[in-house]
Amino acid sequence: MLLLYLFIAVVLVNTAYFILFSKFSMSIPSQIDTKENFPVSVIICAKNEAENLKKNIPAILNQEYPNFEVILINDASIDDTQDVIEAFAARDSRVHTVNIENNEAFWSNKKYSLTLGIKRAVNQRMLFTDADCQPASDQWLRQMVSHFSEEKQLILGYGAYRKERGFLNKLIRFETLMTAIQYFAYAKVGMPYMGVGRNLAYTCKLFYDNRGFMSHMRVASGDDDLFVNEAGNANNTALCYNEESFTYSTPKKTFSDWIRQKRRHITTAKHYKPKHKTLLGIYYASTLLFWLLAIVSFVFLDWKIILALIIFRITLQYIFIGKGAKLLKEHDLLPLLPLFEMFLVLVQLTIFISNSLSKPKRWK
Repeated sequence: MLLLYLFIAVVLVNTAYFILFSKFSMSIPSQIDTKENFPVSVIICAKNEAENLKKNIPAILNQEYPNFEVILINDASIDDTQDVIEAFAARDSRVHTVNIENNEAFWSNKKYSLTLGIKRAVNQRMLFTDADCQPASDQWLRQMVSHFSEEKQLILGYGAYRKERGFLNKLIRFETLMTAIQYFAYAKVGMPYMGVGRNLAYTCKLFYDNRGFMSHMRVASGDDDLFVNEAGNANNTALCYNEESFTYSTPKKTFSDWIRQKRRHITTAKHYKPKHKTLLGIYYASTLLFWLLAIVSFVFLDWKIILALIIFRITLQYIFIGKGAKLLKEHDLLPLLPLFEMFLVLVQLTIFISNSLSKPKRWK
């Protein structure tokens, strides 16, 4: 009976989190109709991204917005990134450059380069994306910055991955979807804890009031999530998740490359505020326990009761996670939702063990 009570408790914890996620998934994207065109600085840091810059910067420059500049930062690249950046600057007066030399790279992370880019920006409001990202529409910039106000100084957007064939692509997009549902939902209830640098906006004032990245400058990753974790609060954070505001990146092509990327990203979580670490940890543990206990309970308990609990929990998952998937235009993930979740928790467990044994490398 103890095993049954434990399984019921885990299902109830899962249910509580699904209800939390519904704060986002059951919401409607806000459309702010503003005629005010704030001057904006779009900031992009690039390391060995010559080809991606050629492909994606035109979509940035073609945004339907009258008043913006683009700061392109060459972070000590060894390819033709600087030449490509200078070519864009020569053709378009809105493009400004920051070149980080190799002898300046002793900081060994992206935050130093971004800080120099922010210092180069002339506008109070800043919008960040990556060199391998492309806006979903020519309204991306307008949609994101429309959420700025005197109170709202931090805007969280959705950075999606392009849909391609294969299980790995779907797994990457499922992990990205679950991360987004969580950080949007937590922000909805007044606890913003992270954002993604592929689609993130904040003001210079917020950056300098929080001393930039200084509190975590020596952490290799976290220019996005650790800054949001430190600077974001219930009053200064807004969300932008209508389809026109998305950005799209090309996902990793091999499982090993994706694992290396996630190993870097996951190292920042230990630097989150204690309440965020606790809540995120309970969700992960309860998800892992659900699948482990489901298997064990089928062997030792009445399978009809266990099956009923599993169906109840998965039904809630399809309702609340499914609605979030539709909001973020990831409908094709729905048929295999439980399978992706089960596989992902095992991958995350593997990453946690790997990071405990060895330290992952820097951001690029």
